[in-house]
Amino acid sequence: MSRVLNHSPHVREATRQRVTEVIRRLQYRPSRLAARLSRGSPGTVMLLVPFLTRPSVVARLAGALSVLDEQGFDAILGNVEAPDQLERHLHALTARHGAEGAVIISLQLGERHLAELRSAGVPLVMVDAQAPGVPCTVVDDIRGGTLAAEHLLDLGHRRIAFVGDEPNPDLGFRSTRRRLLGYRRALAARGICQNPALIRLGAHSSTAAAALTRQLLRLPDPPTAIFAASDTQALGVLAGAEQAGLRVPDDLSVIGYDDIESAAQLGLSTVRQPLRASGASGAHRLCAVIRGERVRPMRQELPLGVVARSTTRALTDPVRSLTDPVRAGPARTAPPGD
Repeated sequence: MSRVLNHSPHVREATRQRVTEVIRRLQYRPSRLAARLSRGSPGTVMLLVPFLTRPSVVARLAGALSVLDEQGFDAILGNVEAPDQLERHLHALTARHGAEGAVIISLQLGERHLAELRSAGVPLVMVDAQAPGVPCTVVDDIRGGTLAAEHLLDLGHRRIAFVGDEPNPDLGFRSTRRRLLGYRRALAARGICQNPALIRLGAHSSTAAAALTRQLLRLPDPPTAIFAASDTQALGVLAGAEQAGLRVPDDLSVIGYDDIESAAQLGLSTVRQPLRASGASGAHRLCAVIRGERVRPMRQELPLGVVARSTTRALTDPVRSLTDPVRAGPARTAPPGD
């Protein structure tokens, strides 16, 4: 982030363009805020996020920044894509002239990190993550996964696939694992035997999700519906279905998770979580902590709900024809690049 703001030559052009676009959308004022943090002046808050350009992160940041502006605080964004970046930003927080407090978004902190922040007296609030003794704003991702699967089950689907993120132990992301657990619980509650072949994990990108979708659609008994662990991945599922010659929702139903801005534009069915509201709530709660006010509840859970749009529909042909060219023939290993 700082390299882009300071026009460093050691930044790939594609990365520079993505970060610049996010700064523009958030109406972020980098030069003034960076100067305030370097001086350690009052009124500066750090927002620490993973993968700044992800749509869900942008939405949360927009909510947090609007509140901080209303409350008279400036903000510095700390972008984390690797463990060393997390260490560097946390060290800045615990330094003598660091920010007044921090909102940690979608990042899990270890016991050592928490102990260091407490020892330094850094006010802390978490969003989409939680830690003992730290005010947090979260959603129930297990419940969200259940809601997505139940929506498809209620439409008559039984062969429901799941596309999500590979585990990332370095940064401790847990949302895919919890949404997958909710999906499994929903299927088990309906007495449906879970097929491991219908669960595919990969990188968090629409391109990776498209490749996983093509693999799923080559199975001898492919899914009639797919639950993607994020809307970004759901967009990849839609692309993969199109590449395989399938129509959504006639041949394949697709549901995502988040309800990012483009989901409504594309008619994507999804599980809506209040992204902007969660960022705003985290910022409100941090301001209260900084003012010395008591924050309750410590764990604030925001509601989830299914938004049914045009990518899901009732299954009208529960028995697929063996002559269907997309579904006929044995499964094959995806070629390089799939």
